Amino acid sequence: MRRGKRPARGWRPQTLRGILLALGLIVVALVVERFVPPLTGAVRVADGDSLEIEGERVRLEGIDAPELHQDCGEGLTAWPCGMKARGALAALVARGEVSCRPMDEDRYGRAVARCAVEGADIGAELVRQGWAVALGLAYRAEERAAKSAGAGIWSGPFEMPADWRARHPRPAE
Repeated sequence: MRRGKRPARGWRPQTLRGILLALGLIVVALVVERFVPPLTGAVRVADGDSLEIEGERVRLEGIDAPELHQDCGEGLTAWPCGMKARGALAALVARGEVSCRPMDEDRYGRAVARCAVEGADIGAELVRQGWAVALGLAYRAEERAAKSAGAGIWSGPFEMPADWRARHPRPAE
């Protein structure tokens, strides 16, 4: 009777690589948290998911809001959801001091950051109010709640911001 191979004991190379990668990401996050100062100061809202703090352009991480010139709805019921999303962000940042923690940089040279106003996560609040969609896994619960409530852009038909941008590319600079 032939016996099967026994499973190898110890760590598999893939498992070890995964653990090392996770530890590396944790270390990077701790270094960024400790040594990269948050952006604070005077805020100017550009659109529903980007702003400027003391001249530094910032894109909110984890969300995608309608573009400034994007409309939602159809035909005679179309409404300026991009302008409404910008207004929602402006109302949030008017609540108090804004603090942004840069995490990356996008292709336009903007800092990609998690931002808070008076300790409340701005991205989470915009998604919860229905003025932005969640990207990746962040803010999925807030998106489900906004969608169920028919809040903001979820109140009727709309085109996902990424799809709208694809159909309306930026002019070459």
